Parts: sequence; structure tokens; C-alpha cells
Amino acid sequence: MFRTAELQRKLPKTDYHEQVPLLREDLLMTQMALREANFPVIVVFAGVDGAGKSETVNKLHEWLDSRWLVTHAFGEPSDEERDRPEYWRFWRDLPPRGRMGLFLSSWYSLPILDHVYGRSTLADFDERLERIKTFEQTLADGGALILKFWMHLSKDAQKERLRKLEKNPLLHWQISKRDWQHWELYDQFIAAAERPLSQHHRGQHHSRRDPFPPQRGPAAGQWRGGRVTDRQPGAAGCRAGRLAAGDHPVAAGYEQEPVPGGL
Repeated sequence: MFRTAELQRKLPKTDYHEQVPLLREDLLMTQMALREANFPVIVVFAGVDGAGKSETVNKLHEWLDSRWLVTHAFGEPSDEERDRPEYWRFWRDLPPRGRMGLFLSSWYSLPILDHVYGRSTLADFDERLERIKTFEQTLADGGALILKFWMHLSKDAQKERLRKLEKNPLLHWQISKRDWQHWELYDQFIAAAERPLSQHHRGQHHSRRDPFPPQRGPAAGQWRGGRVTDRQPGAAGCRAGRLAAGDHPVAAGYEQEPVPGGL
């Protein structure tokens, strides 16, 4: 599944800089139209450490009007959150109608981490994925448009990325022992991630949810530009194109060094 994201495809700098003004205009116009819509947009970023998730979110804040963006990243649940239903902490942070929410380390993180570290069986993992499916279906039934992106690097590219960040005097603090532990467990993480990508989160009856399209992150020492285009109306029932007179692409570009993050 991830092979197409490991083909070392490059976007020439000249092409990237030619497309940036149009992409930024389309993004901003789409965001302005969304303000008048009666539904929110939920964007979930997941992927391997160092693949550019945080950098993509930072770039979206740079290109869009941050006043109308809601951004959240979730770690281990607090004592208060453990006393509540599992999805309470996510539910309370969902964006209102007319706004876009960007989510890092979302409701997929803990199920994948628990399974990789042996804290849950395969049956438990599948059960939690089914609960995620129900949660997202509830949001979609309420009108939310959910877009999910998996940011990917090969194992060798991730190792190179982590080493480069570790040697950078301004960024080395971002790399911890846990990042290297995750790299050593790379194959287990990929195997766990393939379940939600390949099974019930792809192409079923969820009319307002798009599956994770794998996007290749920038490899260490190389310049990369990434682009993600929205589904046209009719594909997977996505209504994003109705926000404005035309079908505006929703894009995420990055040209700086990415900041590593969790799943």
C-alpha cells in the first residue's frame, strides 16, 4: 500500500513556485466560502515520525486565515479525560460550523500505539477501529466533512530524517529516545497502520469521510513539495466543491524542514 509513496517522486522547485500562488488563492477562497457553510471540515493528519505533519499544519496556518482554523494535538489522556468516555476529549474540540479543524495525534494514535507496544490484541485493535468508524460516521451524519491524510516515509528515509534533525543545533531537542524506538518498530507501525487504511476506512458507505491517501513526506537533505487535492463532488459524496462557484483544490505544500510528530 505504501509503495507508491516511496517512489522518490519530486516536484521541481520551478513548478512548485508557479503553483503556490494559485493554491494559496484557492485555499483562501475555499476557506472564505466555508465560513458561510452549515458544516465543519475536519482534517486528520497521521503518519510516521518526521514525515512533515506538523510542517504541513504550520504551512496551512501560514497560507490561511488562522482566525478560522482550530488546531489540536493529543497526547496521553489526563486524569479528567480518563474519567470520561474515550471520545469526550475529541468531541469537545471539534470545530463549529463554517470552520476547519486540523488534528494531529488524533483518535487513531493510541489504538495504533497500544497495538504496536503489545498492550492490545489484534481483536482489541479491530474493536477500537470499529469504534472509530462509528465515531466518524456520527460526525458525518451530522454534516461534517472529514479528510484524512497519511504522511509517509520509508524506513531508510525516516532514519536519515531523524539523524539530520538530531544534528541540527536548533532542532535536535525535538528528537527523543522514543522517536528512535518508533523507528526500530517501523515495520510494526506500518503493519498496524495498514489495517485502518485498507479495511473499513476505505470506500464503504461513509458519505462524508475520505480515506487516508498516502502522501510522501520530504526526505532528509532533499527539497520536496506536496500537494493534496480534494475529491470532486460526487466522489465519495464529498460536498467540498459546493463551497464556491467552482471546484477549488485543497492543497498542502511544504518547503521547509518538517517538525517530527507522533502518529
